[in-house]
Amino acid sequence: MDTLIERAKRGIVAPEMEAVAEAEGVTPEFIRNGVAEGSIVITRNIIRPPFTKGRLGGIKPLGIGGGLRTKINANIGTSGDNADVANELKKLKVAIESGADTVMDLSTGGDIDFIRREIIKNSTVPIGTVPIYQVVCEGILENKRLEDITPDDIFNVIERQAEDGVDFITVHCGVTLDTVRKMNNEGRLLDMVSRGGALLARWMLYSKEENPLYSEFDRLIEIAVRFDIVLSLGDGLRPGCLSDATDRGQVQETILLGELADRARRSGAQVMIEGPGHMPINQIPANILLQKRLCHNAPFYVLGPLVTDIAPGYDHITSAIGGAIAAASGADFLCYVTPSEHLSLPTVDDVREGVIASRIAAHAGDIAKGIKGAIERDNQMAKMRKLLDWEGQIMTAIDPEKARRIRSENPPAENDVCTMCASFCAIKIQKSDF
Repeated sequence: MDTLIERAKRGIVAPEMEAVAEAEGVTPEFIRNGVAEGSIVITRNIIRPPFTKGRLGGIKPLGIGGGLRTKINANIGTSGDNADVANELKKLKVAIESGADTVMDLSTGGDIDFIRREIIKNSTVPIGTVPIYQVVCEGILENKRLEDITPDDIFNVIERQAEDGVDFITVHCGVTLDTVRKMNNEGRLLDMVSRGGALLARWMLYSKEENPLYSEFDRLIEIAVRFDIVLSLGDGLRPGCLSDATDRGQVQETILLGELADRARRSGAQVMIEGPGHMPINQIPANILLQKRLCHNAPFYVLGPLVTDIAPGYDHITSAIGGAIAAASGADFLCYVTPSEHLSLPTVDDVREGVIASRIAAHAGDIAKGIKGAIERDNQMAKMRKLLDWEGQIMTAIDPEKARRIRSENPPAENDVCTMCASFCAIKIQKSDF
């Protein structure tokens, strides 16, 4: 079967492209051209059924890329210390209800196949994974040393996840013997912070062999093409602290990912690029420009970026600050960060807070980018405030539930104002006779 890229290059507007165009308020031809050029990807595994209300496992095609609304991802998944499937399904539910466009299952504890399948079955949004996590977890269960893991082990897990219906996968193809050497030669304050990147770097150190995701990249492309899943080329050398941002390791990996993205697109596979990470505010726009140039406008998926390292417990805020700047500068896809980042596995409430913070960042970026319709909701809020229409303000808010709760917990004496200004409300004064 032809992939979406192959059909787009032949001038065919596929149903998935029409669905994305309708959702984004653009023309189907705009989407087709973006898919053909590689500036837009559509995340939907071909084995996933269409979304129908009440039907489990069906999703709508999601467009990510240039000229489209900035999307956000929520990470969930078990750990070795907490493998409660029911709790992860609660997180999935609240992430979707709070407005996440995609969810990634990063499980490293319990029955990973079962957990992933339950998440896919219960999700109405695209699901992503990081297959190397499961590869290593299964190796540990089989009493294998890290260096005993084979390329077949890696690709077998990737294929299994694709067969289950995963829509996009993070693969750290740019963590190579050469890029790791260059990172080490320059020196870093915090070394590597990507779990997938660190695992592959350690595997190469022990085995003395090249990363199979790089050396056998064509094998990865073949799986991606067969299921038309999106390859999210992971930033295994992303900076984990401000001091390591935009160093040789990060930039060298980005250069390599751009080359691999070209290979994948020529072969019919959809690709996006992952990026940093921790980064000073003043470096964010330059990093977005660098990625777009080196990777020929492939959609850019960033973690945060987190703009300071000293705010554990508040990293949903540090990432929202960086995410807004990144989105305004051209980033296409933001990975949320929760208040639990760097501290613990997130709770259900943490997931909700992280999604809302990331949505605020994405929306602010879309206004700056001039995305069609982005500012209309803000204009609607201004109208509701001018009318002192409190129900209208609550329903226009990005988080109506929280807005309603705060107002109800401290109700005003006069219903047309709030307790901040009370009768001295500037809007009410302008409506009065004095």
